[in-house]
Amino acid sequence: MNTFGFALRVTTFGESHGEGVGCVIDGLPSGLVIDEEFIACEMRRRAPGRSNLSTPRKESDCVRILSGVFAGKSTGTPLALWIANENQKSRDYANVAELFRPSHADWTYHHKYGNRDYRGGGRASARETAARVAAGAIAQLLLREIGITIDCGIFQIGEHKTQERDFAFAQNSDVFALDSAFEDLFMQRILQAKKHHDSVGGAAEIRAYCVPIGLGEPLAHKLDSELARNLMGLNGVKAVEIGDGIASANSSGSDFNDPITQTGFASNHSGGILGGISNGDTLIVRAYFKPTASIFLPQDTLNSHYESVQCNLSGRHDPCIAVRGCIVAKSLVALVLADMALLNMRATLAGFKNFYDCIQSPFKGQ
Repeated sequence: MNTFGFALRVTTFGESHGEGVGCVIDGLPSGLVIDEEFIACEMRRRAPGRSNLSTPRKESDCVRILSGVFAGKSTGTPLALWIANENQKSRDYANVAELFRPSHADWTYHHKYGNRDYRGGGRASARETAARVAAGAIAQLLLREIGITIDCGIFQIGEHKTQERDFAFAQNSDVFALDSAFEDLFMQRILQAKKHHDSVGGAAEIRAYCVPIGLGEPLAHKLDSELARNLMGLNGVKAVEIGDGIASANSSGSDFNDPITQTGFASNHSGGILGGISNGDTLIVRAYFKPTASIFLPQDTLNSHYESVQCNLSGRHDPCIAVRGCIVAKSLVALVLADMALLNMRATLAGFKNFYDCIQSPFKGQ
């Protein structure tokens, strides 16, 4: 469906070529200072048209707060956010109205719903992720209140992959590169794909710091399963790793296990999660993005009459969705952690009683 979260519920709406996209956040505690400049900063990092490395579609992505905020703070009621679409060019998609674009959602949406919005993919477009970044910014503001911060960056573009993790450098890199020595390689690989009317895949790493012990709800809503579920719901993501991830299959227990010392864990192969619950160490998550499906090369496909035709796309598309997708992935990690933090408040009787012990009657003698 279009809603995710349990204690903090987010519903997104809108399409790529509709009036706009947005979201409603329900369950946000009252009293949170809503830093609109921080929200705008996160939106700019994801926004299209930042450079020749992304789609030339230009959107200001200004977030308009419709409800749920008074005097600069959350009210505890549903917080609604709206982002107008300003630069749609629906005519670019007229030639694909009657055919199925390879590796797009055209085929599946048509057979599931009996119709589809061919203009940029409609609801299946990554344009919808602007709403998730806006919601994720709100989640990050909430997490800051309990000391949790989140970083993200790109460690792989195509065949180029680095083991370095310089998140400070990634903050100011045009491709959010986690290694200064790889930044130019990443950029050139993206531009090479663009020059040849093709696209290229990539991978992002997200880390969350100062995550308290106890986030995650076994068995059905483990922290790692919720992270994987939400990240796999991000456009173009084909794999998710926690900690050592796939490399764990090549390990022995004596190598993989994280020894516990009086000062903390001696290693972090588990990525900050044990038994589906945060263990107090740094959370480490990676998301792997496929190459952008929209490429400007002839491709074989079928039309709506199931006749063999060639697909020749036009329009404006990212040659590598991993770059802007990195910011969306960070937002989703923030939303999952905020949701799990709110759920964790009811985990013990002591926590339950402490909350209500703080509520005093305004009436005398009570």
